[in-house]
Amino acid sequence: NYLLGVGRADCTGPVAEIPLMGYANLEQVGGGLLTRLYSRAFIVADPEDSRRVVFVSADIGMVSQKLRLEVLKKLKKKYGDLYRQDNVILSGTHTHSGPGGYFQYTLFWLTSKGLIKPSLNAIVNGIIKSIDIAHQNMKKGNLFMNRGTVENSQINRSPFSYLENPAAERSRYSSDTDKEMVMLKMVGENGQELGFISWFAVHPVSMNNTNHLVNSDNVGYASYLFEQEKNKGMLPGEGSFVAAFASSNLGDVSPNTKGPVCINTGDSCNNPQSTCPVGGAKMCMAMGPGYDMFDSTRIIGQNIYLKAKELYDEASQEVTGLLSSAHQWVNMSDVLVELNATHTVKTCKPALGHSFAAGTIDGVGAFNFTQGSVEGDPFWDGIRDQLLGEPSNETEACHKPKPILFSTGEMTWPHPWHPDIVDVQIVTIGSLAIVAVPGEFTTMSGRRLREAVKREFDSHATPGMDVVIAGLCNVYTHYIATYEEYQVQRYEAASTIYGPHTLSAYIQLYRSLARAIATNTVQELPRGPEPPVFNVSSVTLLPPLTVDRAPVNKTFGDVLKEVRQQYRVSEVAEVTFVGANPRTSAENATEHNFLTVERHNNTSDSWHIVQNDASWDTRFYWTKGLFGQSKVTIEWHIPRGTEPGVYRIRYFGHYRKRLSVIHTIAVPFEGTSSAFEITTQ
Repeated sequence: NYLLGVGRADCTGPVAEIPLMGYANLEQVGGGLLTRLYSRAFIVADPEDSRRVVFVSADIGMVSQKLRLEVLKKLKKKYGDLYRQDNVILSGTHTHSGPGGYFQYTLFWLTSKGLIKPSLNAIVNGIIKSIDIAHQNMKKGNLFMNRGTVENSQINRSPFSYLENPAAERSRYSSDTDKEMVMLKMVGENGQELGFISWFAVHPVSMNNTNHLVNSDNVGYASYLFEQEKNKGMLPGEGSFVAAFASSNLGDVSPNTKGPVCINTGDSCNNPQSTCPVGGAKMCMAMGPGYDMFDSTRIIGQNIYLKAKELYDEASQEVTGLLSSAHQWVNMSDVLVELNATHTVKTCKPALGHSFAAGTIDGVGAFNFTQGSVEGDPFWDGIRDQLLGEPSNETEACHKPKPILFSTGEMTWPHPWHPDIVDVQIVTIGSLAIVAVPGEFTTMSGRRLREAVKREFDSHATPGMDVVIAGLCNVYTHYIATYEEYQVQRYEAASTIYGPHTLSAYIQLYRSLARAIATNTVQELPRGPEPPVFNVSSVTLLPPLTVDRAPVNKTFGDVLKEVRQQYRVSEVAEVTFVGANPRTSAENATEHNFLTVERHNNTSDSWHIVQNDASWDTRFYWTKGLFGQSKVTIEWHIPRGTEPGVYRIRYFGHYRKRLSVIHTIAVPFEGTSSAFEITTQ
């Protein structure tokens, strides 16, 4: 028996004007909300002593060092030494449709247009709140494990890199992606269903880089379906059952199962450079199984959900045994790796290769960069040398055959561009080992890491461990490709920032953590060098939050374009209001709800909320106009099974009002559509 606790809390943050984190496309800024983002926390504690472990999966692009350090600082203040850097894992789902702005290293600081406090605070507070809820609701219970295959939900987006791995190694696997989902189910001792964590390797990029609505993508939709089913009669985001779909070794795994196609000609562009005969790499995009990105998100999310449901219902392998955790900080730019008894190699100062700028078939890059570049381009190298300085000979030699585009490890203005100090961490719950990795391991990298950790446990009298990789934990260091994949320098390899031996270094480090856990010598592990905390400027490139204005003779919340009087199921009810900047709401209300869909109850002559802004059937669009004016359009995609009756849509916002030259306040307001009828025929 363990003590178990689960919790979920909103971590959405501002849904307008903030760059979305993932595609590194500065044009892709928030313009509304499809669904809320949540932090989901799970605590497992030993009833006999003080040992406990925490796993958090948050609907964000990745966990940053800044975010992790802030969370740990708050946990220490609140709980003393109960929750620490060794026993708390923070993992991001890797949605590419969440707000950025929570980074201290300059490369991410630039692509997020600065350190955006409201965004950072929303995520920190959401994570802390989810842990608080789990902590306050600890109850005796049992853990069960299960695993199974998810079909039709992923492809390898760099198959030509994967084929560089040794044939003997590849022949041991039936696929070039890991199709296995691992499930950890939590049940209270009275049979109460608490929730689960599942791990599955897929990029949450069903929503592409043209999307401007904040959302949690395919894995978030899977969580939504599972939680809606278990928390019957509750609105989205409410109820005690918590379903986490956490990331794993998803580095080269895309959900866009139709594969890469030239969007101008319709021909396949599944070639080593991912380029098209006309228009080059910019035209090569992978499409999902649906008719648009919303539909693809639903299809992939539903596939993942259905497999999880089956694994959850049939989970019978009980997990019992000790809780352990091991953590180290490591300077990843300077690790000596012993490949064998006679041969040692080193990691490098961080650097990104030319193909980093090419992007992937899930989100293409800029200009004329292509994947698979093993030579530099004199034009771009010349510009780089002038603007940012050229890479040192030592770094160039260390990273070979990567042609360096940005020598980030040698760029320190105004702060270092990339981390040197990285977290490595393993937590064990009985026979389950959760390996928390600081980035995106490719399929084969993940397989090698899992195998090495399992072998290490085996050889120290701890056989039969189930090893699972949790992705995008603790600090973001881009990708980890295998040495062989690195040689052909597609996007994942160009983004393996510590050089060709990055994976070997991690395998060596995680083996030593596993050894310490298996031999009960964790307390003898050196802590390693503490990560730096930079005093990052609060200057951002966001548009300033100005006073909101309504058009002449109108006020905030007035309807500009009314709903129709009647709709049928699967049509879209749409209403447009005089709006205000949603950033003002994010800064002035916790867990603010922008909209409700309400149904009229004839008997009591009252309105009942049936949907909120966390629903996947509602979409909230904000359009900025001139001179502080803006519009909000709310869509309700009326789902099958909606009861006929009379409905209305409501909008809740805050407008910024000037009181004096220096003082403005946020004033709440609301707007309501006319009533409309939903009929069956």
